Amino acid sequence: MSITDQLLAALLVYGLWLLFAVIAIASIGVPFPVTLMLVVAGSFVEQGEMKLWEVIAVASGAAVLGDQIGYGLARWRGRKVALAVARKFGESGIAKAEEFTRRWGGAGIFLSRWLVTWLGPWLNVTSGMARYPWRRFLFWDVLGEVLWVALYVMLGKIFSDRVQELMDLLGNLGWVNLGVFVAAVLGWKTVQYLRSQRSVVS
Repeated sequence: MSITDQLLAALLVYGLWLLFAVIAIASIGVPFPVTLMLVVAGSFVEQGEMKLWEVIAVASGAAVLGDQIGYGLARWRGRKVALAVARKFGESGIAKAEEFTRRWGGAGIFLSRWLVTWLGPWLNVTSGMARYPWRRFLFWDVLGEVLWVALYVMLGKIFSDRVQELMDLLGNLGWVNLGVFVAAVLGWKTVQYLRSQRSVVS
């Protein structure tokens, strides 16, 4: 069995405790299939195995806790933490997250919780390194994580009898979302460039 199959099988046995642990660890940076786990948890809610409000509260709390650990370690140890993470998971993630933070600020933290989720752990580290105000980080973090959890749990609940088909669809939509996001960034930069050229000419 793959690690994904093992986690999903264990979810029904250990329930909220496992969901909390896996999401918290994944939010620090370990690549666990947490989106799939949320969808399956939503399916369990529909089947009466779990309660909706408990799943959303526990999963959101775990995600925020993991994010805060990453942020706190980076703020406390700074570049040393960033380099250790980069050696483990690749240096390009840190560079992309730093650029993303400079461009988007708090909105970038919010978007990385539920839309560009692969950047989330990196943004936790770079936000801590840059000493981004903790209260603002917490605000955007909580807002984004609750939206992410509620979105995928409700999808799993609504489509509880078609979880596999839903995950295949979400996998395709993930690339679509990334493409739309990249296009939006490029469009925004193009508008900025054209405005700067106009100001130079005038």
